[in-house]
Amino acid sequence: MAATGGTCDASFAARGVSIDSRATQPGDLFVALRGPRFDGHDFVADALARDAAAALVDHAPADVAPGAALLRVGDTFDALNDLGRAARARCRARIAAVTGSVGKTGTKEALRLVLSRQGRTAANEGSLNNHWGLPLSLARTASDERFAVLEMGMNHPGEITPLSLLARPHVALILNVEAVHSAFFGGIEEIADAKAEIFAGLEADGIAVLNRDDQHYERLAAAARTHRVGEIRTFGAHPKADVRVLDMAPGPASSRIRASLTGAPLSYEIGIAGRHWVTNSLAVLAVVGALGGDAESAARALCDMRAPEGRGARRRVHIRGDHFELIDEGYNASPVSMQAALAVLGQAPVAEDGRRIAVLGDMLELGDDAAVWHAEMADVVEENGIDQVFTAGSEMAHLWSALPSALRGGHAADSATLAPLVTANVRPGDVVMVKGSAGSRMGVIVAALTALDAPGVNGNPRRVGNGQ
Repeated sequence: MAATGGTCDASFAARGVSIDSRATQPGDLFVALRGPRFDGHDFVADALARDAAAALVDHAPADVAPGAALLRVGDTFDALNDLGRAARARCRARIAAVTGSVGKTGTKEALRLVLSRQGRTAANEGSLNNHWGLPLSLARTASDERFAVLEMGMNHPGEITPLSLLARPHVALILNVEAVHSAFFGGIEEIADAKAEIFAGLEADGIAVLNRDDQHYERLAAAARTHRVGEIRTFGAHPKADVRVLDMAPGPASSRIRASLTGAPLSYEIGIAGRHWVTNSLAVLAVVGALGGDAESAARALCDMRAPEGRGARRRVHIRGDHFELIDEGYNASPVSMQAALAVLGQAPVAEDGRRIAVLGDMLELGDDAAVWHAEMADVVEENGIDQVFTAGSEMAHLWSALPSALRGGHAADSATLAPLVTANVRPGDVVMVKGSAGSRMGVIVAALTALDAPGVNGNPRRVGNGQ
């Protein structure tokens, strides 16, 4: 109550914080937020039924029994920020803030993995990286964490500044700047400037970690200096990068890397395929060092890294006495991440009669250039030796039209209509990669393909793994 300035007629003790009644755990404080399509006050009774310790509200919902523990405030969003601010004030952790056009969630998870081997580490769950997710993540951070990794996302200018000011990180990482959410910006330079907002709350002796290979490096470095950042550290293949890749051996499920860590040689393996993950791993090592952790130990831990769900996670789906491999990239998509995913699919080994199949949904928020971006993916498909392509959505129709007829597997207006075409086509020995922006709902197709492996289907038990 002290953090929010609220009032409550009943005493309570909360062990956690939740903004989703469906995920509320016993002992949580449920925060009833108002959104454009929902009002959390409609779910207060559900949260209390799940043994929430109390609910943070701006009024007592009519369906909540008298005497319930309701912490009343003027505005629940402001109060959530107050909770995050109070948690930050008592937190002793070294905090890293992570942003970038692509790869930030996977990099955040890699940092969580390697730092947790060196001390208690907090991080955003999933993609809780916006104006709700960031204060929630802070509010959940215990005072005795050694490290905290906070992802910050945006699709409009001005969104990262308040997140950075709230988090007050010691290290700020910008992975890259690409044409993502470009419909909301006047040019890619504006996207770079929006990413540079992460420096706004950086602590006085803070360290910026930047991609030395990024075409906007000088612009980002200048922004860091404008914010009086204490030090800039870099990663990449550039000769002047502090954490520099010297050589790499990309494989179908992992990559071996030889690097220079501020001049010292370092060899390690990362347990995820893709050249973009090599770059992400360099960023991880740079951030660990900037936080005061052991970068060499972190490098050894990266062999245990696996792609998160929706961002390259692999599983075997057993059908007809054998299996095909599913690569789930269905969480989101942009031109650069689509190119990376198609490259990974192109490296994937297939059985003698197997095929590399791409199932692709619209890349959204690309503005006036959307048709061109989609059509140009035809060249990427052919360069990577993809055997068959299925597409869903009005934007992907431009790719469909640009593809050679021999590569066309099927097209539909939406993912739900496309799903049965894909499931009817897949066969043992194939590798199927599914990718699209969140709004294209490609998870529907991932679920349909996974369901082929359901208990009782084709006499196969359900077995899901990393495809290793």
